[in-house]
Amino acid sequence: SALVAVVAAVVATPVLAVVFDGLGSLGSTAPPRGLAGMVATTLLLMGGVAAGSLLVGGGLAWLVTAYRFPLRNVFVWLLVLPLAVPAYILGFVFLSVFDVSGPVQSALRGFLGADIWVPEVRSLPGAVLVMSLSLYPYVYLLARTALLEHSPGTYDAARTLGAGQGRTLRKVLLPLARPSLAAGMSLVMMETLTDFATVQYFNVQTVSVGVYLVWKGTFNFHAATQLAVLVLLFAVAVLAAERALRGRARYHRQGGRGQGLQPRRLQGGRGWAATAVCTVAVSTGFLIPVIQLLAWAVGGAAKNPGFLADPRFGEYIINTLLVAAVTAAACVLLAMTVGHGVRLNGGRFASAAAQVTTFGYAVPGAVVGIGVLISFATLDTALESAGVPGGTGLLVTGSVLGILYAYVIRFLAPAYQAVDASFTKIPATITASALSLGAGPRRILARVHFPLARSGIAVALMLVAIDAVKELPIVLLLRPFGFTTASVWVYELARENFWEKASLPALVIVAAAVLPVLVLVRQARRAETDRKARP
Repeated sequence: SALVAVVAAVVATPVLAVVFDGLGSLGSTAPPRGLAGMVATTLLLMGGVAAGSLLVGGGLAWLVTAYRFPLRNVFVWLLVLPLAVPAYILGFVFLSVFDVSGPVQSALRGFLGADIWVPEVRSLPGAVLVMSLSLYPYVYLLARTALLEHSPGTYDAARTLGAGQGRTLRKVLLPLARPSLAAGMSLVMMETLTDFATVQYFNVQTVSVGVYLVWKGTFNFHAATQLAVLVLLFAVAVLAAERALRGRARYHRQGGRGQGLQPRRLQGGRGWAATAVCTVAVSTGFLIPVIQLLAWAVGGAAKNPGFLADPRFGEYIINTLLVAAVTAAACVLLAMTVGHGVRLNGGRFASAAAQVTTFGYAVPGAVVGIGVLISFATLDTALESAGVPGGTGLLVTGSVLGILYAYVIRFLAPAYQAVDASFTKIPATITASALSLGAGPRRILARVHFPLARSGIAVALMLVAIDAVKELPIVLLLRPFGFTTASVWVYELARENFWEKASLPALVIVAAAVLPVLVLVRQARRAETDRKARP
């Protein structure tokens, strides 16, 4: 229990430091210019992406669940692949194709004249479109699971009472799926809130971008923390809204047998139209970006044989992999410690402390980064006041240690959830038997819990490593001089429109992100097979 409390304190300290500094400095500094515009833009962006993801993800989930059409069984899993392409990579590929100098507008001007009007691509609607195409799988996965898990008797009862398939969807299935839809939309809005690079590509200034610009541009420390508190309030509001959408209703899946929702075959042109819709979703969110990145990489290598031999490429990839590996190992070790402590203790205090360790994932990276800087600045001042010469110096915030600490805070939640899920499957009698035979906590962890939870630990390692590979705001805020990762390199090159040079590190990020997506697909297929096998 003491170790669990220590881990919870380590995770919570930077976030609390931001809150205390931001609230404590109210009135002492003027708010940054354009604050009202940033707030309004953030709300519009979050609402637009949530609505777009619900429309695309929810619609595709209903399409592949309620109907049969050509290649439907393949698209059920291919529609998850856009999760492997981060929004900031999809964003600069989108701009390279549709911006003023891109092939689409160039072709339109060639056919229809130079005076043709084309909507502004670098705008809020453009950012909403790109982020919706990148994030809709969150809603798609949860909505499809909810549609598959409903009670067959519920659906059959509605149909026997004369309701058609469409009315049954509106009156029965969608209300029952509301918790899953709300959870998916909350994930989408959290990802939108934490985005940093995509919105800048499209000239959209959100509150999260404002934190970085105030911090790096004006060095107004207190104004940056006040904006960080505002970002944190947005995150809390998203979580509260997700709970409010559920209301006081309780959703239970009753037992019972029945035919349930049976996919209806779409004949002729309607079936091929459904196939086309799924093809467009997969192509725009995954296939076209990957093909374009490959084309840039091959074209760059053909024009310049030394293109692939850039010495920085190897250095930045090694930096990325080392940070990801150390972060994954640290997060899993802490997750095992917390999960093991909760399992042996089982008290309310340990359980509450364990939940505190997971809320770092709901905190935007910019807030975590500033919180780490504030925490160690405060510690440095305290040590100097206590007579320690130089305090902490730049041991943490001036080195990669600061990045690693922020990463652990940010990504401990997925590691703990994966490890705790495996621990939960271990019968309590096994742990009790080991205790009764005189085994201590460390021996139980090494000889009992670890071997039985290896699959969950492996998944946790992979999920954290991939999240660390894609993370951008934390590295931008905390990186020491001369240290760069693949995500930062992609961001800097794409910001200067060096598409070909950005293709290689972007492909590395996408290739790494495909692995957990494939694992997620495999788990979903196994769960669906188990559901079908139940009597």
